Amino acid sequence: MKKNFLFITGMALFSFACQNGSNSDQQAAKDSTKMTEEAAAVSAKPANILSIWQKVSNYNKWLMAYEAHDSVRLANGLHNYIIGRDLDDSNMVVVALHMDDVEKAKAFAAAPSLKAAMQKGGVIGAQTISYRDVQSLDTTTNSNKTRLSITSKVKDFDAWKKEYDSHLQMRTNAGLTQRSMSFGFDDKNEISLVFMVADVKKAKDFLQSKDLKDRMEASGAIGKPTIHLYTISKKY
Repeated sequence: MKKNFLFITGMALFSFACQNGSNSDQQAAKDSTKMTEEAAAVSAKPANILSIWQKVSNYNKWLMAYEAHDSVRLANGLHNYIIGRDLDDSNMVVVALHMDDVEKAKAFAAAPSLKAAMQKGGVIGAQTISYRDVQSLDTTTNSNKTRLSITSKVKDFDAWKKEYDSHLQMRTNAGLTQRSMSFGFDDKNEISLVFMVADVKKAKDFLQSKDLKDRMEASGAIGKPTIHLYTISKKY
């Protein structure tokens, strides 16, 4: 009887050890998978962007025509992302699309069908089209829909970046939080920045400040930057 008890106790302990080891292995596997997924999320490069700035005669009419053209964009590897409207002129519209392939996107932008669709939608005048190689995108804070975009050419990216990083506090004081940074596909020294705007007045004062002008000159910026203050009217 004593031998049977010892045998049963030993088997129970062995079974517990095996089960505990199995649970530990499963937990370790789960932890490893979680770490891999988190690392992939951090290291994943953001989607590249095709952006189009354009003036429209009537926003609602234009939006209907724009969305009716979805299948053509998808066939060219373009995916709806956001639509924004200029703060000072609500009929000045920006469209940002995730872009699978820059060459296909360029072919789409040059197609006569796009020009016809734009005319049908009431687009006025010329469009400004940009192909952006997105380097960074902060998705941790996305509640504020007001945005500031600044695009400028620089002499040397490293010199510009050093100066840019040094005045983080100035941007913070102006209520600006960097959302994204991208290069032009055709010119890596064309830098585009998008900021979330906490206070429009502060942002406008910042844009007009002598300090910003001096900093841009010190960073090696060339010519006058292209600046837009806008609000996101639709996100897909």
